[in-house]
Amino acid sequence: MSSYSYRDAGVDIDAGNALVEAIKPLAKSTARTGSDAGLGGFGALFDLRAAGFHDPLLVSTTDGVGTKLKVAIDANHHETVGIDLVAMCVNDLVVQGAEPLLFLDYYATGKLDVTAGRAIVAGIAEGCRQAGCALVGGETAEMPGMYAEGDYDLAGFSVGAVERSQVLMGDKVQAGDVVLGLASSGVHSNGYSLVRKLVGVSGLTYESACPWDEGRNLGEALLTPTRIYVKPLLAAVRAGLVHAMAHITGGGLLENIPRVLPDGLGVDLDASAWELLPVFGWLKRTGNVDATEMARTFNCGIGMVVIVPADKADEALALLTEKGEKVTRIGTVVPRDGAAHRVAISGLERWS
Repeated sequence: MSSYSYRDAGVDIDAGNALVEAIKPLAKSTARTGSDAGLGGFGALFDLRAAGFHDPLLVSTTDGVGTKLKVAIDANHHETVGIDLVAMCVNDLVVQGAEPLLFLDYYATGKLDVTAGRAIVAGIAEGCRQAGCALVGGETAEMPGMYAEGDYDLAGFSVGAVERSQVLMGDKVQAGDVVLGLASSGVHSNGYSLVRKLVGVSGLTYESACPWDEGRNLGEALLTPTRIYVKPLLAAVRAGLVHAMAHITGGGLLENIPRVLPDGLGVDLDASAWELLPVFGWLKRTGNVDATEMARTFNCGIGMVVIVPADKADEALALLTEKGEKVTRIGTVVPRDGAAHRVAISGLERWS
């Protein structure tokens, strides 16, 4: 009678152990006060008092990278999607005023590729360093029969903390507040089902020369990682300059800004105030995408919206600029009744 092993069923424990050993130094490089970022235990501890908090609230988020992963897989370019994974979580934490403290990842694949796995986790570690949080653990799941050859999925989980007196809930927003926009690095990590559709419509491949970025191929350009805004925004929050923030993810400008507005308020935005990045111009032209559809699908060049008191707008703009962000005044908070159409955007004709 034949004798079967876990390896015969498609699961290589030795490969899993090799990946853990390969990523231990990457995790260690993210150590911060409150956590040593060591791997190997069944759970991770974090010392809030050592991190300097006195009356903290915990904030938690989870997210993924979506079908941008298919671009990475098809282009065989895995080095930056880990940054995207961290960004999607920590940018959601900071909009409530929270400092990201720790991060965990879930990496699932049909057959473990140690080289690709290490590249992915290296990106996660880089994202954690940019955000100032510790990579304290995760799960690597090798699941033959669940994923096609070469496919994988990622999920991220992050916990942050904010002093009770500094938490942002949107309740301070009032008519007359100024809306600042922080530039995105590109498409970030939303809308890639449409992006992939339009790549197919264009007749290009990911190896083709990028139509808007000389020196890179299309796959590399589309995999530009999501910008992490944590450290500049924490500085603005702690300076008392911010009423609310919105991370512009799935749903674009039209769907995300209302999430932080009190009842009875909306925003008027001027699309002529900021640059529509070349990637969005190419997507719009390639698919003849309506401007309003662009604004409810993509970030369109604004990765983070920051709502500030009118009398502190100049100070906030100067601080965020000093911290390395490209900041533009893009609108104003206005009285607006009803839940529908709370974001009005003028100047969309410039995107045609």
